[in-house]
Amino acid sequence: MSLELGGRTYLNTSEACRLAGTNRHTFLRWVREGKFADVELRDRNGWRLFTYEDLRRLSARANRIQMTDAREPVAPVGGKH
Repeated sequence: MSLELGGRTYLNTSEACRLAGTNRHTFLRWVREGKFADVELRDRNGWRLFTYEDLRRLSARANRIQMTDAREPVAPVGGKH
């Protein structure tokens, strides 16, 4: 559920993760492991408030493609080749 304060819209963690295409638990793990900088804003109860910039960062992280070194040999499928 989004929240509007001072003319700005903020998203809660579950909504931001859903829109970014990731899981809330995955986001929290990324923060804990230092793979994603936590959001700067929280409400009076300590809940994270995501701005649209935070959402863009999260979406970029969630949709990142990990490239491997194409020169590495790939094991054949099926055992014979």
